[in-house]
Amino acid sequence: MPVKIRLQRHGSKKRPFYFIVVADARAPRDGKFIQKIGTYNPVTEPAVIQIDRQKALEWLHKGAQPTDTVRKILSTKGVLYLKHLLRGVSLGLFDQAAAMEKFQAWHSEHEATEAKKREEARKARFKQRSGGNYQRRPMAPKRQEGGEAPAAE
Repeated sequence: MPVKIRLQRHGSKKRPFYFIVVADARAPRDGKFIQKIGTYNPVTEPAVIQIDRQKALEWLHKGAQPTDTVRKILSTKGVLYLKHLLRGVSLGLFDQAAAMEKFQAWHSEHEATEAKKREEARKARFKQRSGGNYQRRPMAPKRQEGGEAPAAE
């Protein structure tokens, strides 16, 4: 029985939201699945991906084949890199602690770049909402107690 890790579409028209599922390759796209391992929301900027790294790794070790899009998602989240490191451990190239240390170093660097992307996207949205002019406007002069504006000199 060929097993795939693929996307299952949810959400309304033109507003997709996907579950990342493990399913029999012969099952329909939105049909029966074996296990749900995460979610993917491409509508947000940047896309929001939540995945159970351990479950995905287990299914990859069992021989499940990811689709092209899911392969890209797993690569982005470091699951394929972790699988690569664990393969090195099984071949005796380095020990488990060294593999986890390498992964943690990669993960912290990756999180920093993701945070930078989110911040840039937030600034771009703010700039777009304000019509490109996001500098502060000068404040209006304060009114005097008499209710009249100060005379210009």
